Amino acid sequence: MHTFLVQQYPQIAEEIRKTISKLQPGLSATALANQAKVLRAFSQQNVASHNLQGSTGYGYNDEGREKLEAIFSQIFGGEAALVRPQIASGTHALWLALAGNVGPGEEIVSITGKPYATLDTVVKQKGPGTLDSLNIKFRSLDLLPDGAFNLNGLAKTLTSKTQIIYIQKSRGYSLRHPVSTEQIGKFATWLKNNYPNPPAVVVDNCYGEFVETKEPCHGGADLTVGSLIKNPGGGLAETGGYMVGRQELVDNVADRLLAPGLHGEIGATGTYLSRMYQGLFLAPHFVGQAVYNARYAALLAEQLGFKTFPRWDQPRFDLVQAIELGSEDNMDKFCQGIQAASPVDSFVAPVPGEVPGYQTPVIMAAGTFIQGASLELTADGPVEAPYIVYYQGGLGAEHGLLAITHALAKIFS
Repeated sequence: MHTFLVQQYPQIAEEIRKTISKLQPGLSATALANQAKVLRAFSQQNVASHNLQGSTGYGYNDEGREKLEAIFSQIFGGEAALVRPQIASGTHALWLALAGNVGPGEEIVSITGKPYATLDTVVKQKGPGTLDSLNIKFRSLDLLPDGAFNLNGLAKTLTSKTQIIYIQKSRGYSLRHPVSTEQIGKFATWLKNNYPNPPAVVVDNCYGEFVETKEPCHGGADLTVGSLIKNPGGGLAETGGYMVGRQELVDNVADRLLAPGLHGEIGATGTYLSRMYQGLFLAPHFVGQAVYNARYAALLAEQLGFKTFPRWDQPRFDLVQAIELGSEDNMDKFCQGIQAASPVDSFVAPVPGEVPGYQTPVIMAAGTFIQGASLELTADGPVEAPYIVYYQGGLGAEHGLLAITHALAKIFS
């Protein structure tokens, strides 16, 4: 890999770095602002070394857990937060947020279209625990072609039974526009101005944390949900998820996760707290690196004739960089190139396979230290026309430059 880079691609790589530097010179202003916000929260919550030790058993009086939740609440702009290693994934966190705040006979309306396929199984699948089994309806409205919310369609869809309006911030496996915090804020204002008792606005913030200087609750969302093995875990958190928002909504989620009446006062943190704290502290920097990597991937792909979404110089509201590669063979080569340039399992050759929740085979490249940690460098996508690979992450620009260049070069080798 390194020989190929040194002999054939250093000039184009250097030119691309110079071009990006015109848009993002030196320190990222967004990363700097977010780092200041995180540092201020740590300081104001008086984090001490003994707060990093964690708890066992019931986890009563876990001061470290309480301070971490106070920090999340402060950073992400909510009244309260729930941050727990017992939340196993983003899908788990979202299910808790929805099932914990909607009752039988009530409904949820998504205004960003069909959600991730993994969440779609929670919504539509038959069986115990699904929204269908709880007699909770889930309706979807697509974004308008320009990425705006379909407010006219929503006005016709809302009923007295609608308890949650659901927004997926990231594009997921699609070419739709990611949603900005500003857009969420304008929508929240419109909703509250037009409905005396509006449904709660719940935002899936996965892949979106620290990409902007404001988070969804700063814009008026009632609850923000995410995974610690994505952006806010900083590549160090080994598991966990979070909720930030209105106290009542967070309490409902805690009761759904633990048991009614426990109010989040139990739940051991074991050995996880130290990495959760340190990962959160480092997250603004690593997210800034990942955004740089996404711009680099887009610009290099454009130079080589591929379509990208977004283009390299367009605004960023999540980490996902979509590249239309045109064929299954190109997808295979790109993902194999990313895997080969990974620090873990570099010898593995990814191939398309069946993934729960997806109707078509999916190819995934992820040689990560934390399994499924998409702030680390990964690439994946359903193997179907027009053969789009979704790239995200990279804890360092140096690794991103090497891996992305190798992956795209492999297509032409």
